[in-house]
Amino acid sequence: MSPYWPWWAGAIGLALITINHTLITDRSLGVSAAWDRVLHWRREHQLERMDEEFADDQALAEALAAATAEHFGTGTPTVPQVPYEKSQPLEADAESAASERPAATSLRPAPLVTQAALLMSIFLGGFIAAVASGRFHLRYDMGPGFRDLVTADSTTMIAMLFVGGVLVGFGTRLAGGCSSGHGLSGCGRLRPVSIVATAVFFGTAVAVSFLLWKVI
Repeated sequence: MSPYWPWWAGAIGLALITINHTLITDRSLGVSAAWDRVLHWRREHQLERMDEEFADDQALAEALAAATAEHFGTGTPTVPQVPYEKSQPLEADAESAASERPAATSLRPAPLVTQAALLMSIFLGGFIAAVASGRFHLRYDMGPGFRDLVTADSTTMIAMLFVGGVLVGFGTRLAGGCSSGHGLSGCGRLRPVSIVATAVFFGTAVAVSFLLWKVI
């Protein structure tokens, strides 16, 4: 009997976590972005304090207009006068377009403390699950499968894991998200870029697994 959850229970659990995170934070779930922001918490904290000054979209627009006028001057080019009845459709279109655009506050990332709590929850959840299952114990290697297929030398193993971690981090930032950001949140929202990225993630994993287990 497998000690792990069945696939359908894991799928339901991940779906509930993703939906709950989106409803609470109004943001997509993403671990790599959270990790990047927590590592650079000083910079992110400073950016959050700057965002607090322009929490209102109207205040932000007025500040940008004032800065633009100060830099380029207050003179405005003259435009031909249009009769009022002809300008109404244009104004209506502008108002409808403005209403369809998302607010600037909704495009900002989740608060830093929220993303730090997400990372801590992942660690604590995994730790509690391992202890509750009775299978928790500290290891200093990657197991017999890694030793047999890759290397048994501890120095080489650490070097390979370090390089692999750097490549994973570079790849997730280059792709604009990791398996959680694209695979869970992005695919759940049917975003084409997330569907393509997830297909590349899993396709590469299948190819590497086949290479390790069948070829090497």
